Amino acid sequence: MDITQQPDHLPMRPYRSKSRTDFRYKALSYLCLMLIGMTMIVPFTWMISTSFKPKPETRRANFFPQEATTENYAYVMTETELPRWYLNSIIVAVMSTVSVAFFDTLAGYVFAKYQFPGKKIIFIMFLSSLMVPTEMLVIPWFIMSVHPPIGPTWVDTYWGIAFPGLITATGVFLMRQFMQGVPDELLDAGRIDGVSEFGLFWRIAVPLSLPAIGALCIFNFLGNWNAFIWPLIATSAKEMMTLPVGLQFFSSENGSDWHLIMTGASLSVIPLLIIVIIFQRYIIEGITLTGLKG
Repeated sequence: MDITQQPDHLPMRPYRSKSRTDFRYKALSYLCLMLIGMTMIVPFTWMISTSFKPKPETRRANFFPQEATTENYAYVMTETELPRWYLNSIIVAVMSTVSVAFFDTLAGYVFAKYQFPGKKIIFIMFLSSLMVPTEMLVIPWFIMSVHPPIGPTWVDTYWGIAFPGLITATGVFLMRQFMQGVPDELLDAGRIDGVSEFGLFWRIAVPLSLPAIGALCIFNFLGNWNAFIWPLIATSAKEMMTLPVGLQFFSSENGSDWHLIMTGASLSVIPLLIIVIIFQRYIIEGITLTGLKG
């Protein structure tokens, strides 16, 4: 008997049962993703819409403005400190991102490619710091800012706002995981050719790790751009505040000027959208390749 021939006593299975199951699974998956996406898109759309509303319309229930206006944008750009807050956020975010890109990558390379006493203990201490909430660290950070080990006070300075994020345990862990995938043979070949140890890092490891470095820089920039708690504590002068802290001045005891808050929030999204749109492939590549080796 031909083994490919089904016996008569066995029931015939529907030919399209698997395809129908796959279709239902995909339809349910897309439906869930659409619902999750709506929870993010609707608030974002409401923010943009409110930024074009006159103040009286913010008290109404209409989702879109009945009389759209751009006066809110003109006001926050000319009559408030928002351009200065914008500049402060850019300076602090760029400072921390450049520092993290270099020091976290260097530390991750050392943990991945060198053996030294106490290596595992130091790395575990780095990871343990991730379990400490930021709210628990603001007190020692503030003491360091008021009474720094070197120089005058760090309060109301760019350095004082940026120094807690100049090196991160998350970045060290991310780069350590990625650096383990850099072939040791390339490093040994470089040593034979007389390349210095730092040259091995800069000329071999860094070019091979650009996807992970790109992902690290993007995440760090986004985190520092949206930071609120520490910049609020580290600054008292209005001209030194970052954008998230400065937007709170549009709220008062008499209520909140939601049209101005949403205008400032809409403007604050522009750099983030530009960065994510341009460098989004580094996020995918960096996170995907980082998990290849443990």
